[in-house]
Amino acid sequence: MLHQLRRLYWQFARPTTLGARCIVTRNDRVLLVRHTYDAHWYLPGGGVYRGESFQDAARREVFEETGLRLGELRLLGVYLNTREGKIDRVVLFHAEAADGEIAADHREIGAARFFDSSALPDETSPATRRRLHEYAGKATPSSQW
Repeated sequence: MLHQLRRLYWQFARPTTLGARCIVTRNDRVLLVRHTYDAHWYLPGGGVYRGESFQDAARREVFEETGLRLGELRLLGVYLNTREGKIDRVVLFHAEAADGEIAADHREIGAARFFDSSALPDETSPATRRRLHEYAGKATPSSQW
């Protein structure tokens, strides 16, 4: 319900938001999360706090959503997302996950799991698929999320 109210607000206010997401890999598998309010699988990430760096936001969001720590972050791109009525700038990184077990925050994250990139779940979001294809060199990079 709260997510639907946010979408309605975004359609009228057209806010500009900043986000950070990360392609997290371990043993050639990619980490995806599924939110409690959405059936799709996504790359972990979220909003950037005022005064927070994009790198710190990516690390914080991955840890909050999965309990995993990250190795060195590598910048992959900056994207524009204008869907849902907002102007969202998304900075995408890649990092290897440090050793440790996934401990998803079940208030927001319904599931978090590593997948073989050639066997992603059918419910993987279209934007997540595009970013993973670009990362693998199977698609031309786009500036649109």
